[in-house]
Amino acid sequence: MVEVASYSDKGGRDYNEDSVAVFEGEDRVCVIVADGLGGHGGGKTASETASGLMARAFANSPDPVDEQWLNEIFDSANQAVLYHQTARCRMKTTCVALFIRDGGAWWAHAGDSRLYHFVEGALEFCTMDHSVSQMAVLSGEITRAQIRFHEDRNKVLRALGADEDIKADIDYAPVFDGRFHAFLLCSDGFWEYVLEGEMEIDLSKAQTPGEWIGYMTERLEKKVSGKNDNYTAAAVFVIPDEIDDGR
Repeated sequence: MVEVASYSDKGGRDYNEDSVAVFEGEDRVCVIVADGLGGHGGGKTASETASGLMARAFANSPDPVDEQWLNEIFDSANQAVLYHQTARCRMKTTCVALFIRDGGAWWAHAGDSRLYHFVEGALEFCTMDHSVSQMAVLSGEITRAQIRFHEDRNKVLRALGADEDIKADIDYAPVFDGRFHAFLLCSDGFWEYVLEGEMEIDLSKAQTPGEWIGYMTERLEKKVSGKNDNYTAAAVFVIPDEIDDGR
């Protein structure tokens, strides 16, 4: 059984340039979170273009998800964002996408929107940002925890619409293995205020993906100053049959 919930808010900005797209079919689910860059509405166009294209492609594709398919769909989304660019607005968007089908979960991302994967309530994996501050972590200048609010944190090194070619980082995990899997996809405006330990605590209390997002959003809203960025989160629960039967 797969359950999905999502939430997006403009935060302290005048408008929301984040987008989230969800497709739930009988035998497959996908979730895409995109954080638009460009201002003046261009970022919203970019994020909606990318997330909407990926969700439609997944919904209509008879092909299994694999690395080649993911590279092709990210390339198509990149070309679509480039098509919408103008001399006045060189819109771009980060993107993180999760596709569950045929017993497994594939995910891919470009930029600093993240995917967190929890197994039996414990954090097992987190994507690596494509950002200047992440490079500072790799070079030993700062710790990963110091990415949050680092002076160069908003300098993204990879995004849809930034170049003719796009390279997404891709990964896979089996998820129908009798264990409880939870995924959190979120823009930087969300994860910069919600720590990984807090994500685990709130997951332990939640009965549904919506409750999990709700607990984390409460934390975020207590921390922000009113000038915070847009924030978006999507949560996915993959629930084993024996747990589902006991609900």
